[in-house]
Amino acid sequence: MPVVSKEELFGLVGKDVGTSDWMLIDQDRVNKFAEATGDFQFIHVDPERAKLTPFGGPIAHGFLSLSLLPVLTAQADLPRLDGIKMGVNYGGNKTRFIAPVKVGKRVRGHFKMLSLEEKRPGQFQQTMEFTLEIEGEDKPALMAEWITQFFV
Repeated sequence: MPVVSKEELFGLVGKDVGTSDWMLIDQDRVNKFAEATGDFQFIHVDPERAKLTPFGGPIAHGFLSLSLLPVLTAQADLPRLDGIKMGVNYGGNKTRFIAPVKVGKRVRGHFKMLSLEEKRPGQFQQTMEFTLEIEGEDKPALMAEWITQFFV
């Protein structure tokens, strides 16, 4: 990941800053997410019943799609402030699940820096637009404004 100065990082506000690799969403990942969360709705975990829905087969949980944010962020090789000691999730402003991710599809994350502010010396708050694209689809799976704080 590119290490940048404070001035360079502020210069990225309003710009696209990275895109991750494609990631396959397979039934095993969906089933493991169901196990972890207790969400066993049939549209996710029962391929035969899910074929009878308008989706034509099983789909990933919306929260599974959102939970890919950390791994896709790491893969996108986003710019990192020089000297950073720690970063934490702060929350989100907007999250919209726009299109379902059908099992067997690939997704990737696209990142745009919306804002950056120095809350106090050495503490920064960054808002990133996260778009989860679905390979071969016109609509993304989701869009979210995600806020992180990091410390130098």
